[in-house]
Amino acid sequence: MDIIVNQELKAYIDPLTPDEHDALERSLLAEGCRDALVLWGDVLVDGHNRYGICRKHGIPFQTVQNTRFQSLEDVHLWMIEQHLGRRSVSDFQRGVLALRKRAILDARRADEQAQLQRENDGEAPLAQAEPTPADDAPPWAPAPRLSRTELARQAKLSASQVTMIEKIHSQAAPELIEAVKTGAISISAAATVASLPEDEQRAAAQGGKDELRQAAKRVREARRRPRPATSGTDSETGTPVAAAAEDGELERLRQRVASLTAENQALRMELDALRARLGDPGT
Repeated sequence: MDIIVNQELKAYIDPLTPDEHDALERSLLAEGCRDALVLWGDVLVDGHNRYGICRKHGIPFQTVQNTRFQSLEDVHLWMIEQHLGRRSVSDFQRGVLALRKRAILDARRADEQAQLQRENDGEAPLAQAEPTPADDAPPWAPAPRLSRTELARQAKLSASQVTMIEKIHSQAAPELIEAVKTGAISISAAATVASLPEDEQRAAAQGGKDELRQAAKRVREARRRPRPATSGTDSETGTPVAAAAEDGELERLRQRVASLTAENQALRMELDALRARLGDPGT
């Protein structure tokens, strides 16, 4: 049979590095292709690298059909599950795959909710059903969304790692994402650098490991630097608000000291008067 290579499916999972591809090629040449390639009809689902190497060297291979696939989304979910279980997949790759899985499941939930609600709306006038109590979920209520904790468990990551990978995935420049994939920067540092404008991220990534480290350090130091409570200038005097606030606080402290000094002096006078009445020789 003719095997069809769908380029979108082939690119759905990050490609092997040159070293990983060379190692796989040596293994196939020495031991043959022991694992069957997975097909969906004529479409190749799993084994793109093995298929390419086997064709290049004329190595025999077997195929197996997965008859459970109903749609391309099913194929994507299956591919994600397969790669989440592989030890060679990096933490960042597992996080991205888990986020893709959640996006697919969220889209399915939305579609199912809309379909069930349409069916419910169409049947309600005929059935004349009693109103649903306010504290009960409607019959078309979707299943709960995949939580970050469950997402982390499936990806074998911590919840904080998933949060950082979400930030990188949504905010990082392509050059920064590539730096994470190649190990030039850690996930935590990349999430920090992703806070910068895209052009600064790109410049740091192009500068290499040292520049990426320095960029992450600058962001962390800026976050630790104390900020004034207010900013701007007073509209009447033109004095910076922060400076005016400091001057005002100093004046309040001076008035408080003067008030306490006066109270202390009055108490001393009362004490002297009391001693005089009692004939205290200490007066």
